[in-house]
Amino acid sequence: MAKLSQDLNYYFFEEERQEQITLSNILALAKERGFGFLFVILSLPSALPIPAPGYSTPFGILLFLLAIQLIFGLDQPWLPQKMLRGKISLNKAQSFVKAGIPWLRRIENLTKPRLTFICISLPGRIMIGSAIALMSISMMIPIPLTNTLPAMGIFVTAFSLIEDDGIICIAGLFLCLCGLTLTSSILYVIFFLGQNADQAAEMIKTFLHGLF
Repeated sequence: MAKLSQDLNYYFFEEERQEQITLSNILALAKERGFGFLFVILSLPSALPIPAPGYSTPFGILLFLLAIQLIFGLDQPWLPQKMLRGKISLNKAQSFVKAGIPWLRRIENLTKPRLTFICISLPGRIMIGSAIALMSISMMIPIPLTNTLPAMGIFVTAFSLIEDDGIICIAGLFLCLCGLTLTSSILYVIFFLGQNADQAAEMIKTFLHGLF
């Protein structure tokens, strides 16, 4: 099976496409990658260091729905037809894929089957699904700093499902833990210290800058 980066590059840049594509079109690339493929694709726009306004919340909802299915032990992902018919412009999709392919290739060069029980056992998949569900909820929150790091956690963790790589899974779960800590800190500042979202994000930025 070809690498994910190769499939995406061929699909978006080497073949003729309509001006708009649907999620069902992209699903045709999934093959046996299943959940991991969808987690990578749906987290990619928010995980990249480029603006992606308007995508974190709807993609977060899709990621949450898929994570719940993973927790309950489904072998193949399922999405409602209405969601599968959702459209995105080809130009916008190409911009995300172009920016994401270098990152995809870096992770692909690192991944290989290791500690596979983490990724294929039911307890392991429940743990992964729970982490992705929490990160997807964070992505839905319209507050600065609560999207990128959680999406990065999902993005990295998803590769462990594609390659059955337990080491990459551990790295992804660590990022998810960092994302949970960051989001929880921002929500604490907002609800317990009475700051608005922008002020809370700025306070956390200042704290992290001083820490590192």
